[in-house]
This record gives sequence, C-alpha cells and structure tokens, in this order.
Amino acid sequence: MAGSNARWVRIAVDYGAPIAFAAVFFTTRDFMLATVVLVAASAAALALGYIAERRIAPLPLVAGTLALVFGGLTLIFDDPSFVKLKLTITNVLFASVLLGGVLMGKNPVKALLGESLRLPDAAWRTLTLRYGLYFIVVALTNEVVWRTQTDETWVVFRIALLPAALLFSLTQAPFLMKHMKQADESATPEPPDAGF
Repeated sequence: MAGSNARWVRIAVDYGAPIAFAAVFFTTRDFMLATVVLVAASAAALALGYIAERRIAPLPLVAGTLALVFGGLTLIFDDPSFVKLKLTITNVLFASVLLGGVLMGKNPVKALLGESLRLPDAAWRTLTLRYGLYFIVVALTNEVVWRTQTDETWVVFRIALLPAALLFSLTQAPFLMKHMKQADESATPEPPDAGF
C-alpha cells in the first residue's frame, strides 16, 4: 500500500471510532446509540486496518478490542459507565506494560518503534517512562471526569484527548532529535573507559 494511503488507514483506525461516537452523541444526545456506532466503527476500523496492512498494530488492536468489549457491556447492561471506564482501563494497561517493562529492564517503546528510530537505550528508557506517566495521568483524569461530570463533558474530554495525545507526542520531538543525533555518533566505537 502506498505510504499516504497507509497513513490515512492508520488515522482512520486510531481516530475513526471515537470521532464517530462523539459525532453521533452530539447529534442525537443518545449515549446508547453513540455506543452502537462506537462498537460498529471499532469493528470496521480493525477490519480496515487488517485488510489494508495484513496485520493490526498492537495498540490499535488492544484499544479496538476493549472498545468492542466495553461498548458491548454498555449496551447489554444499559450502563454508560462501561464505555467511560474503558478509557481508564486501556490507559492503565498501556502504562503497566510500559512501566513494568522498564522495571524488568526492557524498553517496550523500542520494541514498538525500534525500526523507525535509532536511540541509545537510556533515551528509550526515558521515552518509555514519559509515555507510561502520560497514560497514568490520562487514566486518573478520566476517572475524575467521568465520575464527577456530565456525559456531555466526558465526551468533550474524550475527544480532546485525541489532539492532546498528538501534542504530547510533539513535545517529545526535541528529546528525540537530541538523542537521535547521539545515537548516530555512538555508532563509532568509543575509546575504552580509563576508569576516571
């Protein structure tokens, strides 16, 4: 698949379902109907991602599967708290994988992005910690918002997370640029440590 088409497919897979959910909710003010659209759009996004790339990336797979499960629970029990809780659980799961990986001496972000970026292990570890902490902040904020605010406020918050995630990623660009240069320099052998 051409690069620009693949990019559009990834955007649709990552953002299509929550945007469709919000559009239906703000058009109809019907949380359950919006949840039906969320479930259908999540299933369609996963199918589209697989058809286009013959695989589904791990993060969209987890997020899409949880959207199907928690959206289904919302519809079965007629309780919107399941869809709202899904955001907390997804972010806690991502944070646990990232921070748990660091505790075990692994770099999960490197495993996901290692082919596209060359960074020293210390930079991968820092990036992993930053993303892990970001996911914790999102989970905690979601808990406060959905438990204390109206459905409308929660949906606005949910949609605001889409550009917030992009903004957070952009704030990491200076760090990446700094350490990508170091990664290139470290490709040359270093002199032995003199022990000073």
